[in-house]
Amino acid sequence: MKLKMKTRRAAAKRFKKTASGEFKRAKAYKSHILEKKSPARKRNLRKATLVHKTDHERVVKMLPYA
Repeated sequence: MKLKMKTRRAAAKRFKKTASGEFKRAKAYKSHILEKKSPARKRNLRKATLVHKTDHERVVKMLPYA
């Protein structure tokens, strides 16, 4: 009997796979203490970014069906 692998639900909520096979993620430091951060800094934090190549394998293991 072959068992299904489980997806890490926390990772599934944080990462989305792109068409090229990379993973995109939201940037950190955008949830609180926003008054002292400049508008340009907050604007940059809104933009999604890609998971670094050194972490790609770790994300793939957490999301076996992505």
